[in-house]
Amino acid sequence: MVRIARWVTALAVFVVAFPVPVAAATPDTLVDRVTQAARDRAGDAHQYIGAEVRVLRSTARQAYGTVVLPTPRNAAALPADWLFVAERAGADWQVSLDGQPAFDDLAARSGVLSAAERVVFAAHAGKPGVMANGDYRTGMSLPWAAGQSWTIRGGPHAHDAGSGPWSSLDLQGGDQRVLAARDGVAYTPCVGMIRVLHPDGYTSRYYHLWNHLWADGQPVAAGAYLGDTGTETGCGGAASSRHVHFSLLHNGNFIGIANHIIGKWLFRNGSAQYGGSALHGSRSVPVGGQVYNYGVLGRTQGIVDAHDGTTVNRRTGPGAAHGLAGTSADGATVGIACSANGTTHTGRWGTTSLWNRLTDGTWISDAYVYTGVAGPVNGTC
Repeated sequence: MVRIARWVTALAVFVVAFPVPVAAATPDTLVDRVTQAARDRAGDAHQYIGAEVRVLRSTARQAYGTVVLPTPRNAAALPADWLFVAERAGADWQVSLDGQPAFDDLAARSGVLSAAERVVFAAHAGKPGVMANGDYRTGMSLPWAAGQSWTIRGGPHAHDAGSGPWSSLDLQGGDQRVLAARDGVAYTPCVGMIRVLHPDGYTSRYYHLWNHLWADGQPVAAGAYLGDTGTETGCGGAASSRHVHFSLLHNGNFIGIANHIIGKWLFRNGSAQYGGSALHGSRSVPVGGQVYNYGVLGRTQGIVDAHDGTTVNRRTGPGAAHGLAGTSADGATVGIACSANGTTHTGRWGTTSLWNRLTDGTWISDAYVYTGVAGPVNGTC
Protein backbone atom coordinates (compact mmCIF):
# COMPACT_ATOMS: atom_id res chain seq x y z
CA MET A 1 0.00 0.00 0.00
CA VAL A 2 1.22 3.47 -0.87
CA ARG A 3 0.16 6.47 1.18
CA ILE A 4 0.79 10.06 0.11
CA ALA A 5 0.10 12.79 2.65
CA ARG A 6 -0.50 16.41 1.79
CA TRP A 7 -1.90 19.39 3.66
CA VAL A 8 -4.75 21.58 2.46
CA THR A 9 -5.90 24.50 4.58
CA ALA A 10 -4.05 22.97 7.54
CA LEU A 11 -6.11 19.77 7.36
CA ALA A 12 -4.74 16.28 6.82
CA VAL A 13 -5.63 14.79 3.45
CA PHE A 14 -4.56 11.30 2.50
CA VAL A 15 -4.73 9.85 -0.99
CA VAL A 16 -4.61 6.08 -0.93
CA ALA A 17 -3.90 3.88 -3.95
CA PHE A 18 -4.47 0.14 -4.08
CA PRO A 19 -2.03 -1.96 -6.11
CA VAL A 20 -3.70 -5.08 -4.63
CA PRO A 21 -7.38 -5.74 -3.83
CA VAL A 22 -8.44 -3.89 -0.71
CA ALA A 23 -9.63 -7.12 0.91
CA ALA A 24 -5.99 -8.19 1.12
CA ALA A 25 -5.02 -5.12 3.16
CA THR A 26 -5.08 -5.19 6.97
CA PRO A 27 -6.57 -2.01 8.49
CA ASP A 28 -4.01 -0.70 10.95
CA THR A 29 -4.43 3.09 10.84
CA LEU A 30 -7.36 5.48 10.83
CA VAL A 31 -6.96 6.21 7.12
CA ASP A 32 -6.80 2.52 6.26
CA ARG A 33 -9.89 1.78 8.32
CA VAL A 34 -11.92 4.64 6.85
CA THR A 35 -10.89 3.63 3.35
CA GLN A 36 -11.95 0.04 3.83
CA ALA A 37 -15.26 1.11 5.40
CA ALA A 38 -15.96 3.26 2.33
CA ARG A 39 -15.08 0.51 -0.11
CA ASP A 40 -17.20 -1.98 1.81
CA ARG A 41 -20.11 0.45 1.68
CA ALA A 42 -19.72 1.14 -2.04
CA GLY A 43 -19.37 -2.47 -3.12
CA ASP A 44 -18.21 -3.28 -6.63
CA ALA A 45 -20.67 -1.18 -8.63
CA HIS A 46 -17.88 0.93 -10.15
CA GLN A 47 -14.14 0.82 -10.58
CA TYR A 48 -13.06 3.34 -8.00
CA ILE A 49 -9.46 4.52 -8.13
CA GLY A 50 -8.09 4.65 -4.61
CA ALA A 51 -9.55 6.87 -1.93
CA GLU A 52 -9.17 10.35 -0.49
CA VAL A 53 -9.63 10.74 3.25
CA ARG A 54 -9.79 14.19 4.84
CA VAL A 55 -9.33 14.02 8.61
CA LEU A 56 -10.96 17.27 9.69
CA ARG A 57 -10.51 17.01 13.45
CA SER A 58 -9.06 14.30 15.65
CA THR A 59 -7.61 13.28 19.00
CA ALA A 60 -5.73 10.14 19.92
CA ARG A 61 -9.05 8.32 20.34
CA GLN A 62 -11.64 10.10 18.18
CA ALA A 63 -11.84 11.56 14.68
CA TYR A 64 -14.21 12.64 11.95
CA GLY A 65 -13.93 13.83 8.38
CA THR A 66 -14.83 12.98 4.80
CA VAL A 67 -13.92 10.14 2.48
CA VAL A 68 -14.21 10.01 -1.30
CA LEU A 69 -13.80 7.09 -3.67
CA PRO A 70 -12.88 8.83 -6.94
CA THR A 71 -13.73 7.49 -10.39
CA PRO A 72 -11.71 8.05 -13.58
CA ARG A 73 -12.05 11.47 -15.19
CA ASN A 74 -14.42 11.51 -18.17
CA ALA A 75 -16.07 8.29 -16.98
CA ALA A 76 -19.85 8.13 -16.77
CA ALA A 77 -19.73 7.13 -13.11
CA LEU A 78 -19.37 9.76 -10.42
CA PRO A 79 -17.46 9.46 -7.12
CA ALA A 80 -18.89 8.09 -3.90
CA ASP A 81 -18.45 10.19 -0.77
CA TRP A 82 -19.45 10.16 2.89
CA LEU A 83 -18.79 11.73 6.25
CA PHE A 84 -17.23 9.44 8.81
CA VAL A 85 -16.90 9.34 12.59
CA ALA A 86 -14.33 7.10 14.24
CA GLU A 87 -13.35 5.95 17.70
CA ARG A 88 -10.31 3.93 18.68
CA ALA A 89 -11.23 0.49 19.98
CA GLY A 90 -8.09 -1.09 21.39
CA ALA A 91 -5.44 -1.14 18.70
CA ASP A 92 -7.95 -0.59 15.87
CA TRP A 93 -10.49 2.05 14.89
CA GLN A 94 -14.27 1.65 14.83
CA VAL A 95 -15.56 3.64 11.83
CA SER A 96 -19.07 4.43 10.64
CA LEU A 97 -20.25 6.43 7.64
CA ASP A 98 -23.30 8.68 7.58
CA GLY A 99 -26.38 6.61 6.85
CA GLN A 100 -25.10 3.57 8.75
CA PRO A 101 -26.73 2.40 12.02
CA ALA A 102 -23.62 2.92 14.18
CA PHE A 103 -23.12 6.49 12.97
CA ASP A 104 -25.41 8.09 15.57
CA ASP A 105 -23.82 6.25 18.48
CA LEU A 106 -20.29 7.26 17.53
CA ALA A 107 -21.31 10.83 16.76
CA ALA A 108 -23.24 11.19 20.03
CA ARG A 109 -20.19 10.46 22.14
CA SER A 110 -17.63 12.14 19.92
CA GLY A 111 -15.70 14.95 21.54
CA VAL A 112 -14.38 16.39 18.27
CA LEU A 113 -17.66 17.67 16.80
CA SER A 114 -18.91 21.24 17.05
CA ALA A 115 -22.34 22.03 18.49
CA ALA A 116 -23.74 22.64 15.00
CA GLU A 117 -22.32 19.33 13.78
CA ARG A 118 -23.84 17.45 16.71
CA VAL A 119 -27.30 18.71 15.70
CA VAL A 120 -27.07 17.71 12.05
CA PHE A 121 -25.21 14.45 12.69
CA ALA A 122 -27.95 13.37 15.10
CA ALA A 123 -30.58 14.22 12.49
CA HIS A 124 -28.75 12.15 9.89
CA ALA A 125 -28.49 9.02 11.98
CA GLY A 126 -30.34 6.29 10.12
CA LYS A 127 -30.19 3.02 8.31
CA PRO A 128 -29.39 2.36 4.65
CA GLY A 129 -32.48 2.81 2.53
CA VAL A 130 -34.44 4.97 4.99
CA MET A 131 -36.56 7.46 3.06
CA ALA A 132 -38.53 10.53 4.03
CA ASN A 133 -41.57 8.39 4.97
CA GLY A 134 -43.97 9.99 2.49
CA ASP A 135 -43.20 13.55 3.58
CA TYR A 136 -41.88 15.40 0.54
CA ARG A 137 -41.37 18.76 2.23
CA THR A 138 -37.70 19.73 2.12
CA GLY A 139 -37.66 23.39 3.18
CA MET A 140 -35.37 23.97 0.20
CA SER A 141 -35.10 26.64 -2.43
CA LEU A 142 -33.57 25.88 -5.80
CA PRO A 143 -29.78 26.27 -5.66
CA TRP A 144 -29.68 29.78 -7.12
CA ALA A 145 -31.08 33.18 -6.25
CA ALA A 146 -34.85 33.44 -5.81
CA GLY A 147 -36.37 35.29 -8.75
CA GLN A 148 -33.99 33.83 -11.34
CA SER A 149 -34.81 31.24 -14.00
CA TRP A 150 -32.36 28.47 -14.86
CA THR A 151 -32.49 25.63 -17.39
CA ILE A 152 -33.14 21.97 -16.61
CA ARG A 153 -30.20 20.42 -18.43
CA GLY A 154 -30.97 16.92 -17.17
CA GLY A 155 -34.02 15.59 -15.34
CA PRO A 156 -34.01 13.03 -12.53
CA HIS A 157 -31.21 10.49 -12.80
CA ALA A 158 -29.01 8.38 -10.56
CA HIS A 159 -26.22 10.37 -8.92
CA ASP A 160 -23.60 8.12 -10.51
CA ALA A 161 -25.36 7.32 -13.82
CA GLY A 162 -26.00 3.85 -12.42
CA SER A 163 -29.07 1.97 -11.24
CA GLY A 164 -29.59 3.72 -7.92
CA PRO A 165 -32.42 6.11 -6.97
CA TRP A 166 -32.98 8.94 -9.44
CA SER A 167 -31.74 11.47 -6.94
CA SER A 168 -30.08 14.13 -9.09
CA LEU A 169 -30.68 16.99 -11.51
CA ASP A 170 -28.36 18.87 -13.87
CA LEU A 171 -29.09 22.61 -13.77
CA GLN A 172 -27.47 25.54 -15.55
CA GLY A 173 -27.83 29.19 -16.51
CA GLY A 174 -28.70 32.39 -14.75
CA ASP A 175 -25.76 34.15 -13.11
CA GLN A 176 -24.01 30.75 -12.63
CA ARG A 177 -23.80 31.34 -8.85
CA VAL A 178 -24.71 28.20 -6.93
CA LEU A 179 -26.28 28.89 -3.53
CA ALA A 180 -27.11 26.67 -0.57
CA ALA A 181 -30.65 25.38 -1.00
CA ARG A 182 -31.13 25.57 2.76
CA ASP A 183 -29.22 26.26 5.97
CA GLY A 184 -26.97 23.56 7.34
CA VAL A 185 -23.37 22.48 7.82
CA ALA A 186 -21.15 22.35 4.72
CA TYR A 187 -18.28 20.08 3.74
CA THR A 188 -15.96 19.95 0.73
CA PRO A 189 -14.99 16.29 0.25
CA CYS A 190 -12.93 17.00 -2.88
CA VAL A 191 -12.30 19.63 -5.53
CA GLY A 192 -15.58 20.63 -7.18
CA MET A 193 -17.93 19.07 -4.63
CA ILE A 194 -19.84 20.47 -1.65
CA ARG A 195 -22.41 18.71 0.47
CA VAL A 196 -24.62 20.51 2.99
CA LEU A 197 -26.19 18.55 5.83
CA HIS A 198 -29.51 20.03 6.92
CA PRO A 199 -31.00 19.76 10.42
CA ASP A 200 -33.79 17.31 9.55
CA GLY A 201 -31.92 14.47 7.88
CA TYR A 202 -31.74 15.88 4.34
CA THR A 203 -28.48 16.56 2.53
CA SER A 204 -28.07 18.61 -0.63
CA ARG A 205 -24.99 17.78 -2.72
CA TYR A 206 -23.43 19.96 -5.41
CA TYR A 207 -20.81 18.84 -7.95
CA HIS A 208 -18.85 20.33 -10.88
CA LEU A 209 -18.33 23.62 -9.02
CA TRP A 210 -15.38 25.93 -9.50
CA ASN A 211 -14.23 28.92 -7.45
CA HIS A 212 -16.02 27.23 -4.61
CA LEU A 213 -16.09 27.35 -0.84
CA TRP A 214 -13.72 25.08 1.07
CA ALA A 215 -15.86 24.08 4.02
CA ASP A 216 -14.89 21.72 6.83
CA GLY A 217 -17.96 21.65 9.04
CA GLN A 218 -18.78 25.30 8.46
CA PRO A 219 -22.36 26.44 9.20
CA VAL A 220 -23.95 28.08 6.15
CA ALA A 221 -27.19 30.02 5.84
CA ALA A 222 -29.82 29.35 3.22
CA GLY A 223 -28.74 31.18 0.07
CA ALA A 224 -25.04 31.23 1.02
CA TYR A 225 -22.67 31.28 -1.95
CA LEU A 226 -21.11 27.86 -2.53
CA GLY A 227 -19.40 28.34 -5.89
CA ASP A 228 -20.02 28.77 -9.61
CA THR A 229 -21.34 26.23 -12.07
CA GLY A 230 -18.49 24.56 -13.91
CA THR A 231 -17.07 21.43 -15.45
CA GLU A 232 -14.81 20.51 -12.53
CA THR A 233 -14.27 16.78 -12.07
CA GLY A 234 -11.79 16.88 -9.22
CA CYS A 235 -12.81 13.46 -7.94
CA GLY A 236 -13.89 11.87 -11.19
CA GLY A 237 -16.74 11.73 -13.65
CA ALA A 238 -17.49 13.94 -16.62
CA ALA A 239 -19.09 17.29 -17.41
CA SER A 240 -19.44 18.45 -21.01
CA SER A 241 -20.69 21.96 -20.22
CA ARG A 242 -21.08 24.25 -17.21
CA HIS A 243 -23.75 23.11 -14.76
CA VAL A 244 -24.33 22.00 -11.19
CA HIS A 245 -25.07 18.34 -10.53
CA PHE A 246 -27.59 18.72 -7.68
CA SER A 247 -28.46 15.65 -5.60
CA LEU A 248 -30.81 14.90 -2.72
CA LEU A 249 -30.02 12.53 0.15
CA HIS A 250 -31.84 11.57 3.33
CA ASN A 251 -30.18 9.93 6.34
CA GLY A 252 -26.95 9.72 4.35
CA ASN A 253 -28.49 7.81 1.43
CA PHE A 254 -29.45 9.01 -2.02
CA ILE A 255 -33.23 9.12 -2.51
CA GLY A 256 -35.49 9.72 -5.49
CA ILE A 257 -35.88 13.46 -6.02
CA ALA A 258 -39.27 13.10 -7.73
CA ASN A 259 -42.22 14.83 -5.98
CA HIS A 260 -40.01 16.55 -3.41
CA ILE A 261 -40.80 20.26 -3.18
CA ILE A 262 -37.75 22.36 -4.08
CA GLY A 263 -38.15 26.02 -4.95
CA LYS A 264 -41.93 25.33 -5.10
CA TRP A 265 -41.40 22.89 -7.98
CA LEU A 266 -41.93 19.14 -8.11
CA PHE A 267 -39.50 17.31 -10.36
CA ARG A 268 -41.02 14.27 -12.05
CA ASN A 269 -39.35 11.22 -13.51
CA GLY A 270 -39.35 10.52 -17.22
CA SER A 271 -39.37 7.14 -18.94
CA ALA A 272 -35.56 7.16 -18.80
CA GLN A 273 -32.86 8.90 -16.79
CA TYR A 274 -32.25 12.59 -17.60
CA GLY A 275 -35.81 12.95 -18.91
CA GLY A 276 -38.90 14.05 -17.03
CA SER A 277 -40.22 17.47 -16.16
CA ALA A 278 -40.87 19.98 -13.40
CA LEU A 279 -44.35 20.91 -12.15
CA HIS A 280 -45.51 24.13 -10.49
CA GLY A 281 -49.25 24.18 -10.05
CA SER A 282 -50.50 22.89 -13.42
CA ARG A 283 -47.52 24.27 -15.34
CA SER A 284 -45.19 21.54 -16.57
CA VAL A 285 -41.69 22.36 -17.85
CA PRO A 286 -39.78 19.68 -19.79
CA VAL A 287 -36.03 19.12 -19.85
CA GLY A 288 -34.49 22.00 -21.77
CA GLY A 289 -37.00 24.46 -20.33
CA GLN A 290 -36.50 27.06 -17.64
CA VAL A 291 -37.71 26.97 -14.05
CA TYR A 292 -38.19 30.07 -11.93
CA ASN A 293 -37.01 29.92 -8.34
CA TYR A 294 -40.04 30.82 -6.23
CA GLY A 295 -38.12 30.29 -2.99
CA VAL A 296 -39.01 28.05 -0.05
CA LEU A 297 -42.40 26.49 0.57
CA GLY A 298 -43.15 26.63 4.30
CA ARG A 299 -44.12 23.51 6.20
CA THR A 300 -47.69 24.73 6.64
CA GLN A 301 -48.09 26.06 3.10
CA GLY A 302 -49.29 24.50 -0.13
CA ILE A 303 -49.15 25.11 -3.88
CA VAL A 304 -52.49 25.46 -5.64
CA ASP A 305 -52.82 22.92 -8.47
CA ALA A 306 -55.97 23.60 -10.47
CA HIS A 307 -55.43 20.31 -12.32
CA ASP A 308 -55.04 21.96 -15.70
CA GLY A 309 -57.42 24.77 -14.80
CA THR A 310 -56.69 28.42 -14.08
CA THR A 311 -58.27 28.93 -10.65
CA VAL A 312 -59.68 26.98 -7.70
CA ASN A 313 -62.72 28.06 -5.72
CA ARG A 314 -62.38 28.95 -2.05
CA ARG A 315 -65.41 28.39 0.20
CA THR A 316 -66.72 29.66 3.52
CA GLY A 317 -66.63 26.14 4.94
CA PRO A 318 -65.23 22.67 4.23
CA GLY A 319 -67.39 21.63 1.30
CA ALA A 320 -68.84 22.61 -2.07
CA ALA A 321 -72.21 23.42 -0.46
CA HIS A 322 -70.69 26.34 1.43
CA GLY A 323 -70.70 29.79 -0.07
CA LEU A 324 -68.11 30.95 -2.57
CA ALA A 325 -65.44 33.10 -0.87
CA GLY A 326 -63.16 33.84 -3.83
CA THR A 327 -60.64 31.95 -5.93
CA SER A 328 -56.96 31.09 -5.85
CA ALA A 329 -54.86 31.14 -9.00
CA ASP A 330 -53.13 28.04 -10.25
CA GLY A 331 -49.60 27.97 -8.81
CA ALA A 332 -50.41 30.34 -5.94
CA THR A 333 -48.92 29.71 -2.50
CA VAL A 334 -51.49 29.41 0.31
CA GLY A 335 -51.00 29.27 4.07
CA ILE A 336 -52.89 26.51 5.90
CA ALA A 337 -54.24 27.08 9.41
CA CYS A 338 -55.84 23.62 9.93
CA SER A 339 -57.77 20.92 8.06
CA ALA A 340 -61.11 19.09 8.31
CA ASN A 341 -63.21 16.62 6.33
CA GLY A 342 -65.81 17.85 3.85
CA THR A 343 -67.10 16.95 0.41
CA THR A 344 -65.00 14.64 -1.75
CA HIS A 345 -63.07 15.85 -4.80
CA THR A 346 -60.52 14.44 -7.24
CA GLY A 347 -57.38 16.29 -8.29
CA ARG A 348 -54.04 15.43 -9.84
CA TRP A 349 -52.92 13.36 -6.87
CA GLY A 350 -56.13 11.42 -6.25
CA THR A 351 -59.46 11.62 -4.43
CA THR A 352 -59.84 13.09 -0.96
CA SER A 353 -62.45 14.51 1.42
CA LEU A 354 -59.87 16.68 3.20
CA TRP A 355 -60.30 20.45 3.12
CA ASN A 356 -57.80 23.07 4.28
CA ARG A 357 -58.78 26.17 6.20
CA LEU A 358 -56.49 28.90 4.91
CA THR A 359 -54.94 31.61 7.05
CA ASP A 360 -57.44 34.12 5.64
CA GLY A 361 -60.35 32.02 6.99
CA THR A 362 -61.51 30.58 3.67
CA TRP A 363 -61.46 26.88 2.71
CA ILE A 364 -60.01 24.98 -0.26
CA SER A 365 -60.13 21.28 -1.15
CA ASP A 366 -56.88 19.43 -0.52
CA ALA A 367 -57.41 17.76 -3.89
CA TYR A 368 -56.25 21.04 -5.45
CA VAL A 369 -53.37 21.85 -3.10
CA TYR A 370 -50.00 20.12 -3.10
CA THR A 371 -48.33 20.23 0.31
CA GLY A 372 -46.02 17.24 0.02
CA VAL A 373 -48.00 15.34 2.67
CA ALA A 374 -51.02 13.07 2.26
CA GLY A 375 -52.92 14.58 5.19
CA PRO A 376 -53.10 17.68 7.37
CA VAL A 377 -49.95 19.80 7.58
CA ASN A 378 -51.06 21.97 10.48
CA GLY A 379 -53.41 19.87 12.59
CA THR A 380 -57.17 19.48 12.42
CA CYS A 381 -59.82 22.13 12.94
